[in-house]
This record gives sequence, C-alpha cells and structure tokens, in this order.
Amino acid sequence: MIRVTVSYPSAEGQRFDHGYYQTKHRALILELLEPHGLQRLEIDACLANGAGKPPPTVAAAHMVFGDQAAFQAGMAVAGKALAADMKNYTDTVPTVVISDMR
Repeated sequence: MIRVTVSYPSAEGQRFDHGYYQTKHRALILELLEPHGLQRLEIDACLANGAGKPPPTVAAAHMVFGDQAAFQAGMAVAGKALAADMKNYTDTVPTVVISDMR
C-alpha cells in the first residue's frame, strides 16, 4: 500500500479556504479517485508545530492506494480536474510525497 500526501506550505499572505477544501474538494477527490482504487482519504487542517508555534503547512490530504500504479492511473484521468479546482480554495502550490506504508 502507498500513501500520497499533498501538503500546502504556510506562507504569509496566502489564501486557503479550509471549509471548501474539507467539503467540496474532498468530495471531488472521492468522486474522481475512488473508481481508481482510492481506499482512504484523510484531510488535515494544521494547527501548530511541535512547539505550539505556527505550522510549516496549512493543510494536507493523505490518500491511500493499493499501489503507485493505481494512483498514477487515477491521476491520469482526474489530475487536471483536481488541479483546476485548486483555484477555489488556495493560491499556494502544494508538495506531493508518495510513501510506502509498512
């Protein structure tokens, strides 16, 4: 199994609509990627770092797939629609990390 983490770094003056991200964008992820093997989706609104100071990321999504090929197949079909929806909740460029879950 793999976990794909999409995180949005904190930046001064950035725009991030947590309400939209956690409802409408979440629903879009599920609709578009479940048919391609998305097994689980968790979305974080980041509160603080370990010292209680502002976090280095404002939000993150964690998606679990059976393997990297399933994720890549889903993104080949749904990636453009998911990227186009970003303008509705942020002006921040996300980072993506794919991890092997052991």
